Amino acid sequence: MIPSSYPPKEEIARLTARMLLEIKAVHFNAAEPFTLASGLPSPTYIDCRKLISYPRIRATLMDFLAVTVLREAGYEAFDNVAGGETAGIPFAALLAERLALPMTYVRKKPKGYGRNARIEGVMTEGQRVLLVEDLTTDGGSKLSFVDAIRETGALCAHTAVIFYYGIFPETTEKLAAHGVALHHLCTWWDVLTEAREQATFDTETLREVEAFLTNPRPWQDARKKS
Repeated sequence: MIPSSYPPKEEIARLTARMLLEIKAVHFNAAEPFTLASGLPSPTYIDCRKLISYPRIRATLMDFLAVTVLREAGYEAFDNVAGGETAGIPFAALLAERLALPMTYVRKKPKGYGRNARIEGVMTEGQRVLLVEDLTTDGGSKLSFVDAIRETGALCAHTAVIFYYGIFPETTEKLAAHGVALHHLCTWWDVLTEAREQATFDTETLREVEAFLTNPRPWQDARKKS
């Protein structure tokens, strides 16, 4: 069912950050930084996959994502909702149910056997497809999924995520250059604000996280392994 209430974007961001902190999906560690998929260090890590195990929270966030997409993209903007393998699949299914739309998913690479498909489910030429994932950092993985969708003859001009890092300016520029608009619920800045409000982490850790968020590349360059 399509939600009928529309919280302000700022309140959606605050509540999303609060939920992520509540289920301990947010991890801050400046002393022993995490290693991201890029191989670069980071004092922050987020695990949005945990959300699927919390029914009340996941339902609320999917309502938030539905109203965000409707408000920013339009009520009749899509014909299909596609989840990116693997983390995007459950959220795409939940969002497709709310929007009363068909659901598909996109593989990271062809299966290597059978039809060698990247798209699972029914996606047809001319369909307007919303790509859904759990999060985005620099937007790179989205482009491969978008290209796979477009290769079917379908259109993909929007992607929606629960969490957007919000610290790399090139992300939205990269997506926009590819003809894709990004819709999200909250960023690291929203999480940092809520973490300070709740005193979830010690002051020194929060200070170091803010230093990273303000200048992520220099922070990483100073700490990356040779």
